[in-house]
Amino acid sequence: MPLTYTPPPHTTQHWHVAKPAARGRRGVVASQSRAAAEAGLAILDAGGNAADAAVAMAFALATTEPWNSGLGGIGFAQVAGPGIPARTLDFGPVSPGRLDPAAFPMTGRMKQDLFAWPEVEGDRNIHGPLSFAIPSAVAGYAALHEAHGKLPIADVLAPAVALAKRGLAQDWFTTLKVANAASTLRLYPESARIYLPGGLPPVAPYQGTPGFFRLGALPDTLERLARAGLRDFYEGEVAQAIAADVAAMGGVLSAEDLAQCRARILPAVSVPWRGRTLHLSNGLTATPTFRRVAALMEEADWSGHAPGPAWHLAFARAMQLAYVERLEGLGETEKGSDTCTTHLTVCDAGGMMVAMTTTLLSSMGSRVVLPRSGVLMNNGVMWFDPRPGTPNAIGPNKRPLCNMSPVIATDAAGVPAIALGASGGRRILAAVFQMLAMTAAFGMDPEAAAHAPRIDVSGPEGLTADRRLPAATLEALQDAGPVELVEHAVLPVNFACPNLIAIGPDGARTGITDLMSPWSAALAQQ
Repeated sequence: MPLTYTPPPHTTQHWHVAKPAARGRRGVVASQSRAAAEAGLAILDAGGNAADAAVAMAFALATTEPWNSGLGGIGFAQVAGPGIPARTLDFGPVSPGRLDPAAFPMTGRMKQDLFAWPEVEGDRNIHGPLSFAIPSAVAGYAALHEAHGKLPIADVLAPAVALAKRGLAQDWFTTLKVANAASTLRLYPESARIYLPGGLPPVAPYQGTPGFFRLGALPDTLERLARAGLRDFYEGEVAQAIAADVAAMGGVLSAEDLAQCRARILPAVSVPWRGRTLHLSNGLTATPTFRRVAALMEEADWSGHAPGPAWHLAFARAMQLAYVERLEGLGETEKGSDTCTTHLTVCDAGGMMVAMTTTLLSSMGSRVVLPRSGVLMNNGVMWFDPRPGTPNAIGPNKRPLCNMSPVIATDAAGVPAIALGASGGRRILAAVFQMLAMTAAFGMDPEAAAHAPRIDVSGPEGLTADRRLPAATLEALQDAGPVELVEHAVLPVNFACPNLIAIGPDGARTGITDLMSPWSAALAQQ
């Protein structure tokens, strides 16, 4: 009989990838960009603390990872340390004061982008000038620096200025990220000029060392902020440039929106958990769902030195139930299919810890670079439901629900011991909870935890599982509904990208980043 052959599932990667941890007894930084981590380490070495380093890294990321975050973005951060009660810095999305729901007529079709929203004519809630939420990231960085920083802001911004003048690395990962957004980047002149030279994404050289390319006027804007201070972004020359460009494009983000923008400093939401206290973000984040999952997992099987099949099944069911409640009571949230966020974590020699998650929402946000300032704007209006009268409905001066989940955990004595978070839209919660469980509850070394296969549950039904999980775990997970086996790969991005820093009882620090994020790194002071 002739041979019958059924091709096995395609796999993208046929290698074993490892990511080194950073270990030391002083400061440690972790970022999705090694260049940003190096900037944070330089600030610590210059005498700055964790707040200074986190702010330096956040600004550096605008130049080294522009598709994920930047001056035009938003975010949340947690901070705690000796003498510093756990706090949330809420610089989350707020819609412009003149945002008009009538400007977003629906086509009658459904749109499958980050959200299962009805489609809006021209996708004007997804890209372009009407998609901008108020860019509060700089206000958040300013609030963190003013409340807890030590160094002058000009020193804190110095690495970002130098990186911006050098330019964005033109390597294969840049090609990949730009190509993913090229179909809409080409619609906006300054975006196309920077990112699509000759109408095509920049391509790394076939041999040799990749070069760099300038991100428009961004270096000049960073230099201006270093000289004039960060409020210039909202009330000075930079603010005027932003408002002028937005008006010229037909957007509704105004000078008044910028002038009124402030970050909120709030007490963290503190929850006892397995002998520790988790300090969760205060605001419209994943915190209510995180707390619900933690409560549902109290009776799970926490024995052993790593999560077993029974634990994974309990976690899958807890996540599914929590998402039923979240989506019914709080409204739809992002799926994570193309959400591009970043997370950074810092601790300093004195024990202060910062966990910060920032985003432009979609990859390249609104895809609009403002020519006068070089600021790549977010598309935060897409967080809102275009249907009137629904949870998260589009409207002026509103805050939508989002999935960011930076966390700091303190030990029984109230000393910060773990800081972590992740990027990845709705996938963030599953990644953060599993990393926290593996390190804090099961006692795994952070490096081992980062390399352990995980599951993802991003909704009320079914789940995604790393094909590397043991057969017994994959079999047990069948009881939680359909299981999709996937790779943990650079692309497709099937799991969130966490990073974490842990301080041991003896003061030793360990930092680790997501192993499949090619640019990510954790670094320690020597």
